[in-house]
Amino acid sequence: MKTLIKPTLVLVFIAMFATVANAQKTAKDKKAARVATITKIVTDKNYVFEANYVIPQRGNSRSLSYGYDLVVSKDTIVAYLPYFGRVTLAPSDPSDGGVKFTSTNFSYVEKPGKKGGFDITITPKENNMQGSKDVRYLRLNISENGYASLQVFSNNRDPISFNGTIEERKHHK
Repeated sequence: MKTLIKPTLVLVFIAMFATVANAQKTAKDKKAARVATITKIVTDKNYVFEANYVIPQRGNSRSLSYGYDLVVSKDTIVAYLPYFGRVTLAPSDPSDGGVKFTSTNFSYVEKPGKKGGFDITITPKENNMQGSKDVRYLRLNISENGYASLQVFSNNRDPISFNGTIEERKHHK
């Protein structure tokens, strides 16, 4: 009986090791696929930054409900984000709150991030367009695995930051 226990234990350990090694390989494969997807959608300018957390310069940070985003395509930027903070010049239209605009005239500068990923600066060029007239530029830092932070710098408002994720743009707004 003792002679059967040793080979059985060896087989159990081999099976456990193979399972762990396979799980690690699968996790590495998934991460590599995610990195490749993020790289492709960012370089193709075909993504959505989905904000899930806001960090105003003044006041408390808070989680956001679903639906706040920045949609990026080659020819259009669409921002639909909330704003919390100090405004030095109130908008003439009270419904013009938040960071809400569509821009087809903008500069888009993409650079490699310090630890992989991307650092992107988007500057709307329409000075008189409803909603974006206050936005000087947006800075988007995207990690290679799709986590991102967005800072919005305005002319008449305190800066505001958002944390979220990058996803592929699919029939979005």
